[in-house]
Amino acid sequence: MNAELGAQLGQLLRMRTTAALGTLRAAAPYVSMVPYAMPADGSGFIVHVSTLAAHTKDMLADARVSLLVAEAEGGAHSALGLMRLTVQGLAGQLRAEDARLAECSAAYLARFPDAEPMFGFADFSIFLIRPESARFVAGFGQAHSLSGESLVKILQGKS
Repeated sequence: MNAELGAQLGQLLRMRTTAALGTLRAAAPYVSMVPYAMPADGSGFIVHVSTLAAHTKDMLADARVSLLVAEAEGGAHSALGLMRLTVQGLAGQLRAEDARLAECSAAYLARFPDAEPMFGFADFSIFLIRPESARFVAGFGQAHSLSGESLVKILQGKS
């Protein structure tokens, strides 16, 4: 993928704040919505979720997930031409002893400062979703498959 497409992808992920999160529930797909942030090193997607939520229980049972981040509808594009990124990855809960917890919590709170009170709730925790593969659609007829490693490099500005 060239630098221009990498910049478009980065812009999409900075402009949007929510993703559709696909998890597996009893081997069947389940989709919900989650706000997300990204660590400074571009290594994945950070979600802050409650253990009361179905998607959290699903991630704890099976780490395989998918995220979809899509351009907002309306404007000059038809629905078929919306820019979007689908990520397949593994979700890992960051525990108190994890060295990345403070960094990921800070990145999430920098993006969603109003979430700060929920960090005091015992049932909420940070998950880091590490990409294994991705599909970036820059517009109609402009689809690009990426490895997880390639996506991370693009997010680090090393495309």
